[in-house]
Amino acid sequence: MSMSRRTFMASLSATALTLSVTGCSSDDGDGDAAKIRFGYIADYNGAGLLAIADERGLWRKHGLSASYKTFVNGPIQIQALGSGDLDYGYIGPGAIWLPASGKARIIAIDTLTYADRVIAKPGITSMAGLKGKKVGVPEGTSGEMILNLALRKAGMTMDDIKKVAMDAPTIVSAFSSGQIDGAGINYPLIDTIKQKVPDLVEVASTEDIGGSFPTAFVTGAKADAATDAKVVKVLQEANDWRAAHPDETVALTAKLLKVPQDKVKADASHVKTLTTAELAAKTKDGTVGTWLDGMTDFFVSTGQLKKAPATDSFYAGAAYTKAAS
Repeated sequence: MSMSRRTFMASLSATALTLSVTGCSSDDGDGDAAKIRFGYIADYNGAGLLAIADERGLWRKHGLSASYKTFVNGPIQIQALGSGDLDYGYIGPGAIWLPASGKARIIAIDTLTYADRVIAKPGITSMAGLKGKKVGVPEGTSGEMILNLALRKAGMTMDDIKKVAMDAPTIVSAFSSGQIDGAGINYPLIDTIKQKVPDLVEVASTEDIGGSFPTAFVTGAKADAATDAKVVKVLQEANDWRAAHPDETVALTAKLLKVPQDKVKADASHVKTLTTAELAAKTKDGTVGTWLDGMTDFFVSTGQLKKAPATDSFYAGAAYTKAAS
């Protein structure tokens, strides 16, 4: 089964709290520090910079105190931003249609990710093999993004499959138990599924399709510029430490997520990181804008956006480059 966009967004309001888990606040700062609530997805992209910021005392350095909440996807974080339950969050490429539609603002690009796949049960070896089959997808996320891209490349549409809308954790259990035949989902969740279905088949991948798929940090549509600037500085300093210390970043992320380091290292293998100087330069020369334009054009084609907005209407690129100077 599926659901309309209106129904999907309404459902997020009801689930934003039940699908989040309050995390720790390990960098408390002092009594004068501005307190912020930061959301993240429990993977290398979503948690790495927050783990570094804690370990390196970066929140305190910039007069902030951060508490964390984990979420299962980006759209729920943006819903929480809109309701005032969250100040900042992390989204994957599949949720960029939400800031592009005015529901949030991107304050920093995190990484380029190539972790999304369409997977199928053993015996199905191509997208064509999923025709008429049940395919699970978390709507509004990168799982839906890769499914759309893969169907298009195969000359198919959503009408060619039996789309089943469900959140990512439900997909893990449903695929593992044979309730669905395929799924649009990402690593590291695929590694979890492989523990039960080791011979699953990856029938499509963002690595094969090509293009640039940015992850990002976001805040509400209306936010405090001074606090945003401090948060961006923290993210930039953490980003450069990550670039210089990849192994240590894996260890810190694993510690925050309470998972084995080898799982985080495997997750990181699907990620391309750039230094702050590189991200600032690519913002100035329009490269980041090209990445985001590619995403918004795609979301127009899927109906998630009515039209592609100007990049500077939802990405605070000028503020990012100013903070990097």
